Amino acid sequence: MNIRIFENEEDLNATGAGLIASLLQTKPRAVLGLATGSSPVGIYKQLINLYQKGLVSFAQASSFNLDEYVGLPVEHQESYRSFMNEQLFHHIDIDLAKTHVPNGQATDLDQECAMYEQRLDDRGPVDLQLLGIGHNGHIGFNEPGNELTGRTHVVDLKEETRKANARFFASIDEVPAQAITMGVGTILKAKQILLIARGEEKAEIIREAFMGPITTQCPASLLQCHPNVVVLLDRAAGRLVK
Repeated sequence: MNIRIFENEEDLNATGAGLIASLLQTKPRAVLGLATGSSPVGIYKQLINLYQKGLVSFAQASSFNLDEYVGLPVEHQESYRSFMNEQLFHHIDIDLAKTHVPNGQATDLDQECAMYEQRLDDRGPVDLQLLGIGHNGHIGFNEPGNELTGRTHVVDLKEETRKANARFFASIDEVPAQAITMGVGTILKAKQILLIARGEEKAEIIREAFMGPITTQCPASLLQCHPNVVVLLDRAAGRLVK
């Protein structure tokens, strides 16, 4: 595991974007595993900048997003499809038909999970999986528990997760109670994993995830089992890392 701590956001974002750009330059048909939330936004901005300068192309690449809320229309501004379109896809040359986000409005959610997993199996493995980390150690929407589901599945979101995401909605009452997420086993199939964390409030969970025991009570700790993980932290998030 390669953990790097940065003194400024610009360097962190440039390093993360550089890893993705380098992959695309050497493997134009790369399969990218993408994430939403505040953590990857700066990296997406850097990737757009590199594309606009002609330094990287997404034309032959494909992508799979980690998760999506259940019940939000695709056009809802807080759906993860809308997020990806606004933050990345509409500003680069990727073929939207090759960008995959779980359908949180599917009439049969279990079938949607199975189909999404099959598409990953058919197109994958993911070459690089981008991750954030929740305050409780979740990756994707895999919440802490006595056991974890390996494959893509529907999850009931914990109250603390809904509260953390309420800042994106008018109130916590509008935050969906469920989501579709890649399972931890699916995430661990990626050839390389790039995890981003920022801010003082992530320092404790970063220490627990990467310096503590491997446990399903902290799903991110299972990343210690992966042979190729890069963790990029700002100084505040990395203050407890030794």
